[in-house]
Amino acid sequence: MSKTVIITGANSGIGFETAKYFVDKGYKVVMAVRNLVKGEKAKEELRSLYPKANIEIYYLNLAKLTSVHEFVNSYSDKYNTLDLLINNAGVMIPPYSKTEDGFELQFGCNHLGHFALTALLLPLLEKGDNPRVVTLSSIAHRNGKINFENLDGNKGYKAMKFYCQSKLANLLFAKELDNRLKGAGFRTKSIVAHPGISSTNLFNLGSEKTPWFIKGFMKLIAQPAHKGALPIIMAATDVTLNGGELIGPDGIGNRNGNPTIETPKSDVYNNEIMIQLWETSEQLTGVRFNI
Repeated sequence: MSKTVIITGANSGIGFETAKYFVDKGYKVVMAVRNLVKGEKAKEELRSLYPKANIEIYYLNLAKLTSVHEFVNSYSDKYNTLDLLINNAGVMIPPYSKTEDGFELQFGCNHLGHFALTALLLPLLEKGDNPRVVTLSSIAHRNGKINFENLDGNKGYKAMKFYCQSKLANLLFAKELDNRLKGAGFRTKSIVAHPGISSTNLFNLGSEKTPWFIKGFMKLIAQPAHKGALPIIMAATDVTLNGGELIGPDGIGNRNGNPTIETPKSDVYNNEIMIQLWETSEQLTGVRFNI
Protein backbone atom coordinates (compact mmCIF):
# COMPACT_ATOMS: atom_id res chain seq x y z
CA MET A 1 0.00 0.00 0.00
CA SER A 2 1.42 3.37 -1.01
CA LYS A 3 2.23 6.08 1.49
CA THR A 4 0.32 9.34 1.60
CA VAL A 5 1.85 12.82 1.79
CA ILE A 6 0.07 16.14 2.22
CA ILE A 7 1.98 19.10 0.80
CA THR A 8 0.68 22.60 1.43
CA GLY A 9 1.24 25.01 -1.44
CA ALA A 10 2.07 22.12 -3.75
CA ASN A 11 0.98 23.78 -7.00
CA SER A 12 4.11 25.86 -7.58
CA GLY A 13 7.75 26.46 -6.71
CA ILE A 14 9.39 24.24 -4.13
CA GLY A 15 6.07 22.61 -3.23
CA PHE A 16 5.59 21.53 -6.84
CA GLU A 17 9.14 20.19 -7.10
CA THR A 18 8.63 18.29 -3.87
CA ALA A 19 5.37 16.86 -5.21
CA LYS A 20 7.24 15.65 -8.31
CA TYR A 21 9.59 13.60 -6.17
CA PHE A 22 6.84 11.89 -4.18
CA VAL A 23 4.66 11.23 -7.22
CA ASP A 24 7.66 9.57 -8.87
CA LYS A 25 8.18 7.41 -5.76
CA GLY A 26 4.62 6.14 -5.86
CA TYR A 27 3.14 8.16 -3.00
CA LYS A 28 -0.45 9.31 -2.95
CA VAL A 29 0.12 13.07 -3.09
CA VAL A 30 -2.49 15.37 -1.61
CA MET A 31 -1.93 18.86 -2.96
CA ALA A 32 -3.39 21.31 -0.43
CA VAL A 33 -3.79 24.58 -2.32
CA ARG A 34 -5.61 27.88 -1.97
CA ASN A 35 -6.20 28.25 -5.72
CA LEU A 36 -8.00 25.21 -7.12
CA VAL A 37 -7.58 26.31 -10.74
CA LYS A 38 -3.80 26.49 -10.35
CA GLY A 39 -3.92 23.25 -8.39
CA GLU A 40 -5.68 21.41 -11.20
CA LYS A 41 -3.23 22.82 -13.73
CA ALA A 42 -0.31 21.58 -11.61
CA LYS A 43 -2.00 18.20 -11.25
CA GLU A 44 -2.32 17.85 -15.02
CA GLU A 45 1.30 18.84 -15.49
CA LEU A 46 2.38 16.17 -13.02
CA ARG A 47 0.19 13.59 -14.75
CA SER A 48 1.78 14.47 -18.09
CA LEU A 49 5.18 13.67 -16.54
CA TYR A 50 3.99 10.69 -14.50
CA PRO A 51 0.92 9.09 -16.12
CA LYS A 52 0.35 6.77 -13.15
CA ALA A 53 0.46 9.62 -10.63
CA ASN A 54 -1.88 9.28 -7.66
CA ILE A 55 -2.83 12.89 -6.94
CA GLU A 56 -5.72 14.61 -5.20
CA ILE A 57 -6.41 18.33 -4.96
CA TYR A 58 -7.88 19.79 -1.78
CA TYR A 59 -8.69 23.40 -1.03
CA LEU A 60 -6.77 24.87 1.89
CA ASN A 61 -6.37 28.52 2.81
CA LEU A 62 -3.99 28.70 5.75
CA ALA A 63 -5.03 32.30 6.37
CA LYS A 64 -8.47 31.06 7.48
CA LEU A 65 -8.78 28.75 10.47
CA THR A 66 -12.20 27.65 9.25
CA SER A 67 -10.53 26.45 6.05
CA VAL A 68 -7.94 24.49 8.06
CA HIS A 69 -10.69 22.71 9.98
CA GLU A 70 -12.69 22.05 6.80
CA PHE A 71 -9.62 20.62 5.05
CA VAL A 72 -8.89 18.23 7.91
CA ASN A 73 -12.54 17.17 8.09
CA SER A 74 -12.63 16.52 4.33
CA TYR A 75 -9.42 14.50 4.44
CA SER A 76 -10.50 12.58 7.56
CA ASP A 77 -13.83 11.67 5.96
CA LYS A 78 -11.91 9.75 3.30
CA TYR A 79 -8.72 8.59 5.05
CA ASN A 80 -7.85 7.49 8.57
CA THR A 81 -4.05 7.63 8.31
CA LEU A 82 -1.34 9.98 7.08
CA ASP A 83 2.35 9.22 6.65
CA LEU A 84 3.88 12.60 5.89
CA LEU A 85 2.87 16.25 6.29
CA ILE A 86 4.97 18.91 4.57
CA ASN A 87 4.19 22.42 5.82
CA ASN A 88 5.48 24.23 2.75
CA ALA A 89 3.07 27.03 1.84
CA GLY A 90 4.05 30.57 2.68
CA VAL A 91 3.58 34.28 2.16
CA MET A 92 6.58 36.60 1.85
CA ILE A 93 6.82 40.37 2.42
CA PRO A 94 3.28 41.40 1.46
CA PRO A 95 1.86 44.85 2.27
CA TYR A 96 0.39 45.00 5.77
CA SER A 97 -2.77 42.96 5.97
CA LYS A 98 -4.58 40.62 8.33
CA THR A 99 -6.12 37.20 8.02
CA GLU A 100 -9.82 36.52 8.42
CA ASP A 101 -9.11 35.75 12.10
CA GLY A 102 -7.28 39.03 12.72
CA PHE A 103 -3.69 37.75 12.58
CA GLU A 104 -0.91 39.55 10.73
CA LEU A 105 -0.86 37.75 7.38
CA GLN A 106 2.65 36.28 7.46
CA PHE A 107 2.50 35.08 11.07
CA GLY A 108 -1.05 33.84 10.54
CA CYS A 109 -0.43 31.96 7.30
CA ASN A 110 3.17 30.80 7.68
CA HIS A 111 2.99 29.79 11.34
CA LEU A 112 -0.46 29.73 12.93
CA GLY A 113 -2.20 28.04 10.01
CA HIS A 114 0.39 25.27 9.93
CA PHE A 115 0.36 25.02 13.74
CA ALA A 116 -3.38 24.31 13.69
CA LEU A 117 -3.12 22.01 10.67
CA THR A 118 -0.42 19.90 12.31
CA ALA A 119 -2.32 19.60 15.58
CA LEU A 120 -5.50 18.46 13.84
CA LEU A 121 -3.68 15.91 11.66
CA LEU A 122 -1.45 14.48 14.40
CA PRO A 123 -3.86 11.65 15.35
CA LEU A 124 -3.82 10.46 11.73
CA LEU A 125 -0.04 10.78 11.52
CA GLU A 126 0.38 8.59 14.58
CA LYS A 127 -1.32 5.81 12.61
CA GLY A 128 1.04 6.29 9.64
CA ASP A 129 4.13 4.46 8.44
CA ASN A 130 7.23 6.13 9.94
CA PRO A 131 5.25 9.39 10.24
CA ARG A 132 6.91 12.78 9.94
CA VAL A 133 6.08 16.46 9.90
CA VAL A 134 8.44 18.62 7.84
CA THR A 135 8.06 22.35 8.42
CA LEU A 136 9.75 24.90 6.17
CA SER A 137 11.74 27.69 7.72
CA SER A 138 14.21 30.03 6.02
CA ILE A 139 17.67 31.47 6.53
CA ALA A 140 15.66 34.63 7.28
CA HIS A 141 14.98 33.14 10.73
CA ARG A 142 18.49 34.32 11.66
CA ASN A 143 17.22 37.90 11.64
CA GLY A 144 13.98 37.05 13.37
CA LYS A 145 12.68 37.85 16.83
CA ILE A 146 9.31 36.89 18.28
CA ASN A 147 7.71 40.15 19.44
CA PHE A 148 4.86 38.89 21.59
CA GLU A 149 3.75 42.49 22.21
CA ASN A 150 3.10 43.16 18.52
CA LEU A 151 2.28 39.90 16.77
CA ASP A 152 -0.60 41.48 14.87
CA GLY A 153 1.44 44.46 13.65
CA ASN A 154 -0.88 47.05 15.18
CA LYS A 155 2.09 48.78 16.84
CA GLY A 156 4.07 49.01 13.61
CA TYR A 157 4.80 46.81 10.62
CA LYS A 158 7.81 46.15 8.44
CA ALA A 159 7.23 43.39 5.92
CA MET A 160 10.67 41.75 6.05
CA LYS A 161 10.85 41.98 9.84
CA PHE A 162 7.55 40.16 10.14
CA TYR A 163 8.60 37.60 7.54
CA CYS A 164 11.73 36.83 9.57
CA GLN A 165 9.57 36.53 12.68
CA SER A 166 7.25 34.04 10.97
CA LYS A 167 10.17 31.90 9.76
CA LEU A 168 11.71 31.87 13.25
CA ALA A 169 8.29 30.80 14.54
CA ASN A 170 8.32 27.90 12.04
CA LEU A 171 11.72 26.80 13.32
CA LEU A 172 10.86 27.06 17.01
CA PHE A 173 7.49 25.37 16.56
CA ALA A 174 9.02 22.42 14.72
CA LYS A 175 11.70 21.95 17.37
CA GLU A 176 9.28 22.27 20.29
CA LEU A 177 6.91 19.88 18.53
CA ASP A 178 9.64 17.26 18.29
CA ASN A 179 10.55 17.78 21.95
CA ARG A 180 6.94 17.20 22.98
CA LEU A 181 6.44 14.24 20.65
CA LYS A 182 9.50 12.53 22.11
CA GLY A 183 8.44 13.36 25.65
CA ALA A 184 5.01 11.83 25.08
CA GLY A 185 6.41 8.71 23.43
CA PHE A 186 4.80 9.45 20.06
CA ARG A 187 6.05 7.84 16.86
CA THR A 188 5.80 10.99 14.72
CA LYS A 189 9.01 12.97 14.13
CA SER A 190 9.21 16.69 13.50
CA ILE A 191 12.03 18.01 11.30
CA VAL A 192 12.74 21.50 9.95
CA ALA A 193 14.04 22.29 6.49
CA HIS A 194 14.82 25.38 4.45
CA PRO A 195 15.60 25.79 0.75
CA GLY A 196 18.37 28.35 0.99
CA ILE A 197 17.79 31.08 -1.58
CA SER A 198 15.69 29.53 -4.33
CA SER A 199 14.02 30.99 -7.37
CA THR A 200 10.29 30.57 -6.80
CA ASN A 201 7.14 32.66 -7.06
CA LEU A 202 7.03 33.26 -3.31
CA PHE A 203 7.49 36.98 -3.87
CA ASN A 204 4.22 37.04 -5.81
CA LEU A 205 2.03 35.94 -2.90
CA GLY A 206 1.38 39.45 -1.68
CA SER A 207 -1.09 41.76 -3.37
CA GLU A 208 1.50 43.12 -5.78
CA LYS A 209 3.66 41.55 -8.48
CA THR A 210 7.36 41.11 -7.94
CA PRO A 211 9.30 44.16 -9.21
CA TRP A 212 11.35 43.35 -12.32
CA PHE A 213 14.64 44.27 -10.63
CA ILE A 214 14.04 41.79 -7.79
CA LYS A 215 13.32 39.05 -10.32
CA GLY A 216 16.61 39.80 -12.06
CA PHE A 217 18.51 39.84 -8.77
CA MET A 218 16.97 36.53 -7.72
CA LYS A 219 18.11 34.91 -10.97
CA LEU A 220 21.67 35.93 -10.18
CA ILE A 221 21.83 34.63 -6.61
CA ALA A 222 19.21 31.91 -6.34
CA GLN A 223 19.39 28.21 -7.07
CA PRO A 224 16.55 26.58 -9.05
CA ALA A 225 13.45 25.36 -7.22
CA HIS A 226 14.31 21.69 -7.76
CA LYS A 227 17.55 22.23 -5.82
CA GLY A 228 15.70 24.13 -3.12
CA ALA A 229 13.40 21.14 -2.68
CA LEU A 230 16.26 18.76 -1.82
CA PRO A 231 16.49 19.68 1.89
CA ILE A 232 12.74 19.12 2.21
CA ILE A 233 13.03 15.73 0.55
CA MET A 234 15.95 14.77 2.80
CA ALA A 235 14.01 15.84 5.89
CA ALA A 236 11.06 13.77 4.75
CA THR A 237 12.87 10.59 3.75
CA ASP A 238 16.31 10.20 5.34
CA VAL A 239 15.98 7.21 7.67
CA THR A 240 18.98 8.26 9.77
CA LEU A 241 17.26 11.39 11.08
CA ASN A 242 15.97 11.18 14.64
CA GLY A 243 13.71 14.22 14.66
CA GLY A 244 14.46 17.81 15.64
CA GLU A 245 17.13 18.35 12.97
CA LEU A 246 17.41 21.38 10.71
CA ILE A 247 18.16 20.50 7.08
CA GLY A 248 19.49 23.11 4.65
CA PRO A 249 21.91 23.54 1.72
CA ASP A 250 25.60 23.00 2.45
CA GLY A 251 26.94 26.04 0.54
CA ILE A 252 28.27 29.32 1.91
CA GLY A 253 25.78 30.79 4.33
CA ASN A 254 23.52 27.81 3.58
CA ARG A 255 22.20 29.77 0.62
CA ASN A 256 22.61 27.00 -1.95
CA GLY A 257 24.13 23.58 -2.47
CA ASN A 258 23.27 20.03 -1.47
CA PRO A 259 21.20 19.14 1.59
CA THR A 260 22.90 18.59 4.94
CA ILE A 261 22.16 18.74 8.66
CA GLU A 262 22.64 22.37 9.64
CA THR A 263 23.55 23.56 13.12
CA PRO A 264 21.70 26.75 14.07
CA LYS A 265 23.22 29.32 16.39
CA SER A 266 23.44 28.14 20.00
CA ASP A 267 20.93 30.70 21.30
CA VAL A 268 18.19 30.00 18.75
CA TYR A 269 16.35 27.30 20.69
CA ASN A 270 15.37 29.35 23.72
CA ASN A 271 13.12 27.11 25.81
CA GLU A 272 11.23 29.99 27.41
CA ILE A 273 10.42 31.57 24.06
CA MET A 274 9.52 28.20 22.51
CA ILE A 275 7.05 27.44 25.30
CA GLN A 276 5.57 30.94 25.18
CA LEU A 277 5.17 30.69 21.39
CA TRP A 278 3.48 27.30 21.75
CA GLU A 279 1.04 28.52 24.41
CA THR A 280 0.33 31.74 22.51
CA SER A 281 -0.32 29.77 19.32
CA GLU A 282 -2.78 27.51 21.13
CA GLN A 283 -4.59 30.54 22.55
CA LEU A 284 -4.77 32.36 19.22
CA THR A 285 -5.90 29.37 17.15
CA GLY A 286 -8.04 27.67 19.77
CA VAL A 287 -6.37 24.42 18.71
CA ARG A 288 -4.41 22.24 21.15
CA PHE A 289 -2.12 19.28 20.67
CA ASN A 290 -2.90 16.11 22.58
CA ILE A 291 0.70 15.79 23.77
